Amino acid sequence: MVESKVSSQVRHRLPVRKLFAASVGNALEWFDWTIYATFSIYFATAFFPSGNDVLAQINTFATYALAFFFRPLGGLLLGRFADVRGRKPAMILTISLMAGGSVVIAILPTFHQVGWLAPILLLLARVAQGLSLGGEVSNASAYLGEIAPPKWRGRYSSFFYISTGSAVLLASVLGFVLARTMDKATMSSYGWRIPFLLGGILGLIGLWLRRSLSETEQFEQNKTRARKVRRPLLTTLREHPKAVGQLVGITMLSTLCYYTFFSALTPFAVKTRHADDVDVFLALSVGTALFVALQYPYGALADRIGRKPQLFGWSAATAILIVPLSTLVKPGLGNLLVVFCVGLGLYAALSSLAPAIMSELFPTELRGLGIGAWYNLTVAIFGGTAPLVISALSAAGASILFFWYVAAGAVIAFLVLLTLPETKGSELR
Repeated sequence: MVESKVSSQVRHRLPVRKLFAASVGNALEWFDWTIYATFSIYFATAFFPSGNDVLAQINTFATYALAFFFRPLGGLLLGRFADVRGRKPAMILTISLMAGGSVVIAILPTFHQVGWLAPILLLLARVAQGLSLGGEVSNASAYLGEIAPPKWRGRYSSFFYISTGSAVLLASVLGFVLARTMDKATMSSYGWRIPFLLGGILGLIGLWLRRSLSETEQFEQNKTRARKVRRPLLTTLREHPKAVGQLVGITMLSTLCYYTFFSALTPFAVKTRHADDVDVFLALSVGTALFVALQYPYGALADRIGRKPQLFGWSAATAILIVPLSTLVKPGLGNLLVVFCVGLGLYAALSSLAPAIMSELFPTELRGLGIGAWYNLTVAIFGGTAPLVISALSAAGASILFFWYVAAGAVIAFLVLLTLPETKGSELR
């Protein structure tokens, strides 16, 4: 019997085309989201009054943070849409919104040309992307979780951040190339628009690929039950309060790690610690390549040893190492390589499993909305504000407090993980 199960697992082939089609849309979502933060050091003064670069940067990140608060609404609306209408149509809608927002930002007039209309239009484009991303994470996670065999859910889950990491890698490599080939005046003038235009082009490709996806059997079997649910958000709190608390606790540290290393550290290293922007982009690119390479091995490992040992290692190591790592954010490529490689190498232990863990917390009829609403609310509070908080603390000369803040989040996540049941190989509800 054991030999039969082993041979069955060996014979299983990953549906690479389907996984790629589902994940490439997510790659675009995160490419568009990431380039905003990554290239903000160049376009901040394009949309806000010039003369005070620090204030323009803070205003740019405030817009970044405000858009995050539309993510819970997007997660709620698009998550519910996915639960009653299907994962596929929901994912097509999210990629269309994100790509459209990217094109709008690429062609926006500047503050010098239209005054305060410029930041208003920027905010509206970011709101559309916030709504989109709120639905994207939950629906793509649910899709990957639902098409995966129980014993392979970690492996399938890893494709979510393989796509995400590849998108961020593309954004950072693009930043590196543009920083090497254009001077800062040119980058500030129009160079920063190139990545947003590229995002629109990638959107058409992603939309075409997602149209080939088939709907999940889990959704088809549970759509009638989903449509009968009344007050679904309240139902998640009333019937699954422990799952909501676990999702919030894990996501708090996850989003702090993501936005610290992929968004906040780039402008912090350049503007506050005076690191060379080319070195920062190169170090981020190397760290991101490592992050992508570790996703599938970590997903496979969790399918073998379980979720909890891996998650305990991630949260404990982050709590211990994040403050010492922050002291290495300074000029010098070697220092920056250590920061990004260690930080993102640790974070990969969680990111490889995130869709599987979130899918296992809620039943199918509430999965899209349950993940969408609570995950995105947590991201809005802790992730969306991360670049703004680190910028404000840096301006006050207290940047070290931000890294203690992340360490505290790691301790909380560790304690929450103590309550999480082991779900390796379990059937989705």
